Amino acid sequence: MKFDAKKETEKIIEFIRNYYKENNLKGAILGISGGKDSGVVAGLMTMALGAENVIGVTMPCHSKADDKCDAKLISDYYGFKLINFDLTNVFDGFKNELKNIGTFDLDTLKNSDINLKPRLRMATVYYLAAMYSAIYGGTYLVAGTGNKCELFVGYFTKGGDQVCDIAPIADLTVEEVIAIGEYIKVPDKVLHKAPSDGLSGMSDEEKLGVTYKDIAKYMEDENGVPKETGDKIKKLHLNSLHKFNVPTYRK
Repeated sequence: MKFDAKKETEKIIEFIRNYYKENNLKGAILGISGGKDSGVVAGLMTMALGAENVIGVTMPCHSKADDKCDAKLISDYYGFKLINFDLTNVFDGFKNELKNIGTFDLDTLKNSDINLKPRLRMATVYYLAAMYSAIYGGTYLVAGTGNKCELFVGYFTKGGDQVCDIAPIADLTVEEVIAIGEYIKVPDKVLHKAPSDGLSGMSDEEKLGVTYKDIAKYMEDENGVPKETGDKIKKLHLNSLHKFNVPTYRK
């Protein structure tokens, strides 16, 4: 069945509005990376709640300056408030504390460094959500920006960018996110930018070793991609299952 971006957009907006009404909520806060996922979620939240009830946050941390400029394109188009919270000094202060533990080479720290940044950002948006809830006298939720393809292969940081209160695009593939982005007129520069975490210096697909298009095909039909590609996707999926479940002893 062909994906109907207009119909799906209307359903997502209704889903957001109903959830906010049922739970007596006020607004939303989300990190704006300058990429398509945060751009689409920002647009959907603004259309559902009104620009006055959405706050975007840029959180540079040894990041590319272009990401901040692209985030402003999104906030300017949809009209929501955009604040900047620079985490560079926080990150550096954290790293500086490592000297109290020992001395480590860069390769040992690389993965820890990459995952620290989204965890700092998660803490920041939740802090700001609580702060703005107090200021405006109503609950602000943290809106998640993960899509279905990323979630399937575990392409997120545990305890970081997957933590959220509402997930508007978590059941949409990358192509479906782009289709909605085109419908709600997310700026082209943002919507069609090569997906990247903005942290590692590599594109998402370079890091994963597979394309999002192939991940979507695999989710629909495991035999819809070449065996080598399917094996890679299956391995990524199975190796990330621990990110979704906490093994809990029951007495």
